[in-house]
Amino acid sequence: MKAPSLDHVAVAVESLEDTLPIIETLSRARAEEVADFPAHGVRVAFVGGVEVLQPTHPDSPVASFLAAHGPGLHHVALQVDDLELELDRLEREGFQRAEPEPRIGVHGRRLIFLHPRTTGGVIFELVERSTKAEG
Repeated sequence: MKAPSLDHVAVAVESLEDTLPIIETLSRARAEEVADFPAHGVRVAFVGGVEVLQPTHPDSPVASFLAAHGPGLHHVALQVDDLELELDRLEREGFQRAEPEPRIGVHGRRLIFLHPRTTGGVIFELVERSTKAEG
C-alpha cells in the first residue's frame, strides 16, 4: 500500500466569485463547476489542487472557521489507498475522527476529516485515491 500523498489544500473564503479569478490567475488553471453541498453549508470549486470553500449559511462549520480565523487555509487533504485501513492505523496512534463516518466528496471519492485537537491544530482530510467503481 502506498504512503498517503497530498491530494489538495482547501481555503475558506467569503466569496467564490471574488476569489476564484485570483486563484485562476495565480495557477493558470480554470475553476471546475461550482458544487453546492447544502447538508454541509458550503459551495465548493476546485482550481487545480486548490479547493475553495464558501459558507452558505452563518452556522456552517466553514462560516464558524471564517469567523474565528478569517479567510485562508482551511485543511490539507491526503490521498490514501484504503480509507478504513488508514483510519484504523491512525486511530491506533491516537488520532480521532472529526465526524462519525466517511462520506462522499465532490469527486465521488470517500473522505473523512480528522479532529484538529489530535493533529496539532491543523485540519486534515483523508480521501480515498479512487472511487470503488474505479477499482
